[in-house]
Amino acid sequence: MEIIYYTLTAFILITSILSFIDHPHWMFRVFEFTKVHLVVLQFATFMLALIFVEATPFIWGIQAFLVLLMVYNASILVKYTSLYKVVPQEKSPKHSAPVTLLSANVYQFNKNYQPFIDLVHQTKPNIVLTIESNKDWDKALEVLEKDYPNHKKVPLENTYGLHFYTNLKIKKVDVHWFVADDIPSIEAQLQTDDGYNFTFFGVHPPPPSPTEEENSKERDGELMCVAKNVRDGNAATVVVGDFNTVAWSKASTLFRKTAELVDPRIGRGLISTFHANYRWFRFPIDQMFHTPDIYVNEFTVLDKFGSDHLPLFAEFQINNGKNLNQENVESLEEGEMEEVDELIAEGKAEDGERDAVAKE
Repeated sequence: MEIIYYTLTAFILITSILSFIDHPHWMFRVFEFTKVHLVVLQFATFMLALIFVEATPFIWGIQAFLVLLMVYNASILVKYTSLYKVVPQEKSPKHSAPVTLLSANVYQFNKNYQPFIDLVHQTKPNIVLTIESNKDWDKALEVLEKDYPNHKKVPLENTYGLHFYTNLKIKKVDVHWFVADDIPSIEAQLQTDDGYNFTFFGVHPPPPSPTEEENSKERDGELMCVAKNVRDGNAATVVVGDFNTVAWSKASTLFRKTAELVDPRIGRGLISTFHANYRWFRFPIDQMFHTPDIYVNEFTVLDKFGSDHLPLFAEFQINNGKNLNQENVESLEEGEMEEVDELIAEGKAEDGERDAVAKE
């Protein structure tokens, strides 16, 4: 039993050291995703020693180390539970009618289109965003255009296609290629039926992983570009998509602080979306952030429809009052804007290096 204890402790030590190192390689970033699972493992290892391992000063030293790690991780994760008390959102006396949103990574290689189409018909959202939608999905989703006459479609075969549908008025819509010429994001200026204006961003930056991008540079650069665009705007804004990073990661936190947005997960729960088929091994990588002048009535996941992601559903209202809910906004600290600019530059340079290699 001691061998198992020492093996688990060594694994926990290695993963903890890797996660604390600020390096973009996927090997260092991947353990940001598993923080919940690592806390469970740390607690199980701690209890294993209490029950089966003879107490010695060395063992107590290891146990103290495990307790410190659990306290540190729990202090981060508690924000994403109902135990964490946030300043309650205020709803202005003047606010828009509810707006509903459905965002789903449909999984490009999923050929069973009808369950997702049925989900749209059942929920009847005002806005639909599909992620990883290619030409086959483009054709399958044509049936939605009767109910959603306003749309912007970017079908791609590289798992970064986006389709945006809405029954609200589109005042302007743009496709951005902030960091790479094969990774789009969609920005739409919308107006509700009762005359409230807001901006919508749909995003899907690439993940750092051994099978996709070797590092997080393009992901982080893309997110920071979106954040700066939101920061420079003056409209109520919602940003939604598959961020390919968890809500508590450094990238998500820096994104939120740069754009001065609110994370509706805080105080609500993990709301994990990936992997849809493994209930006990899921991460919250599909995100939604919003400006403080938006009041969120509902934010949840819906049932799986055949993709490896669960769909996100939200209902929100635009408040007539920019200063409402400002208490829930964190701002950048000294030196962090320089870090944001550096991440953007690194992301663009990474794409340039990749293109140069491809041409060779």
